[in-house]
This record gives sequence, structure tokens and C-alpha cells, in this order.
Amino acid sequence: MPRFAANLTLMFTEVPLLERFAAAAAAGFTAVEMLFPYDYAPGALGDRLERHGLTQALFNLWPGDWASGERGFAARPDKFAELQDSLRRALPYAQATGAKRVHMMAGIADRHDIATVAAFRKSLAVAAHFFAPHGIDVLIEPINGRDMPGYFLNDVDFARDLIRELQIPNVKLQLDLYHCQILHGDVTMRLRELLPIIGHIQIASVPSRQEPDGEELNYPFLFDELDRLGYTGFVGCEYWPRGDTVAGLGWFQRYARKTAPR
Repeated sequence: MPRFAANLTLMFTEVPLLERFAAAAAAGFTAVEMLFPYDYAPGALGDRLERHGLTQALFNLWPGDWASGERGFAARPDKFAELQDSLRRALPYAQATGAKRVHMMAGIADRHDIATVAAFRKSLAVAAHFFAPHGIDVLIEPINGRDMPGYFLNDVDFARDLIRELQIPNVKLQLDLYHCQILHGDVTMRLRELLPIIGHIQIASVPSRQEPDGEELNYPFLFDELDRLGYTGFVGCEYWPRGDTVAGLGWFQRYARKTAPR
């Protein structure tokens, strides 16, 4: 059975973020993820995880000024110092939360430019080397251009080929099935092909990016397929609830934790 992680940036927004851990545990989740934890002290997040018996599945490296349009630094040759700073900034959060995966965003850049590709390769190698002694994987995620115009990493095949070429053990693919469907389709066959390099999976309905309970993708089939493939990682619920978060969890009830958290 898949191990689902509630995305606390998008879900349970009816309450402040530090209260969302309790809400996720009460709803039956055993794990959580979030985009950016940096507005809170690392210890405060670690305390919530321990208190509610939750695992921190994933968070993102610092992306820069999100409000002004920055979406990471890894493919920006002029932003390597900021990339290095984002690694140092993330480590205390990984240590306090026990997270074993961080998502390194590539940034807005031209994927066909030699300099940006070289910068991305360098950033991946440096980040992997930085986190390897701590047992942490560095993940890269292809994102569709409709949601994030101009994003460097907008092709699953490019990400696959780069990971296989680099052969760095703690560099893995973050495969968001929502983005994959929009970019390429053929989601089941891609899961079968890419399983050896997948470090994390995320889900949402297509095209609305709401609860995974309808529209283009047959998620019950895909969840069963993950079991058939022997996937043991987390499945992050990175979707925008169409209304009240708990009211929209009907799809999740068969997978929910039935015992109360600590």
C-alpha cells in the first residue's frame, strides 16, 4: 500500500502551518512534505513531527525570492553562490526533521543553452556531495511549462538521461504524475521504466490539480501499479483541495492510518 505524505503547504490551509501536522495525523496520514520550511525554526518542525508520529518525507531547497519569480538556482550560472547557501540553509532542517530527501529546483533558464546545462550538472554534483555524508538524497523534478513557464527542467526524458549519465547514488528523480501527464502522458509505462531512479512520487488530478479522485488519471489503478512494481517510497499529495481539506479525503480513506498518533 502506498505511503502517502500530505503536502502541508497546499493542504490543511484552514489552520496555520504548525497546526497542520496535527490535522494531517488526525486525518490518517503517517508522513508529510512541504515546499519551504524556512519561516519556522527547525526544532519547532521536528517537535511537531515527533509529537504527532509523522515522518518528514521531503522539502525543497530555498528557491530565492519566490514572489519576484525566482524558482531555484541550480541551472543559473550566475547564482552558484546562492545555490551553495541554500544547501547550508537546508541541512539544519533535514537534521531536525529527519528528512532524507530534498528537492533542488532548477530555476528559470533555457535548457538548450550550454552554460545552463553545465551549471545544472555542476549544482547536482555539488549538492549530492554535500548531502551524501548525511544520508540525504537530492531530487530533481520535471515541471510543466503551463504551471511554471520558462522552468529549466521541463522534460522527464532529459532528467532521466542526466541521472543515468551522472551515476551519483544520491541523485534521484522526483516524479510528479500530474506534471508527467501534462508533459508526456503514458504515465504507467514511465513508472515501469523509471522506478529504479525514482526517489519520490507526487500526485494530483489532471488538469485541475485538485484531489486525485477523477479527471484524466486513474489513480486507483496507478496506486495498485506502484504496489505491483514494489515501490516503497512516499507518494506526496501535492494538490489544491477544491474545498475543505478533510471533506475532500474520501479518496484517501482506504489508505489512512486507523490508530491514533502519539
